[in-house]
Amino acid sequence: MPEIAEPLVLPVVESATKETREPGWLVVCWDDPVNLMGYVTHVFQAVFGWNKQKAESHMMQVHKQGKSVLVRAGFEKAEHYVHQLHRYALNATMERDE
Repeated sequence: MPEIAEPLVLPVVESATKETREPGWLVVCWDDPVNLMGYVTHVFQAVFGWNKQKAESHMMQVHKQGKSVLVRAGFEKAEHYVHQLHRYALNATMERDE
């Protein structure tokens, strides 16, 4: 009689939760009285590769609320985005996402 194979049971792998994943950094763009709204929209499209609708949505948030959280990334990537936004003369910072 042929031997019956035991089914292979894989261990349950928990997905990373906010408490266990690497701390992230938020890239924040702040409102300023200098840059035009169309220019800010263009910069968001150029830096992040966003479509016009998403870029305009974040631009309007900056305009109306004074700031917009643009992305959450690791330290080096967030720092890279902030430097790129500075090159376009936008006021951007990064904050720890606890």
